[in-house]
Amino acid sequence: MKVLFDTSVLVAAIVEPHPLHLSAFRWLKRARAKEFDMLIAGHTLTELYAVLTTLPIRPKMTPGIVGHLIHSDVETLAKIVSLSPLEYSTVVRRMVNLGLSGGVIYDAIIVKVAQKSQVDHVLTFNIDDFTRVWPEGADRLITP
Repeated sequence: MKVLFDTSVLVAAIVEPHPLHLSAFRWLKRARAKEFDMLIAGHTLTELYAVLTTLPIRPKMTPGIVGHLIHSDVETLAKIVSLSPLEYSTVVRRMVNLGLSGGVIYDAIIVKVAQKSQVDHVLTFNIDDFTRVWPEGADRLITP
């Protein structure tokens, strides 16, 4: 089974004080136990860094700590899948055709990676956003 992790789940899994930590962390533990193949979009790696280094928590997560956590909790576990320039253009055209604007395009990038990788599930806390860009894949969207 292939499971693509969204940034929302990775943030919750890594940040202990996060209100959804326990449910997200269970999935990270399952990935460590190799119960399924964990995948992430290349974009998710950079988004995760941006979010973790700017979270308003104390003590603040430094770039060094975040880099270590991303390496140990994500890079060593997940297959990182990137899109080609043509695939990015396809994502933009899809957004135009759906009449969607703004940050939801980042969910569309993750959806394109899910399609490219033929994943069984996309794990996210943002089901509604993903359903907007991938209504035909709604049955593959799961919340931890």
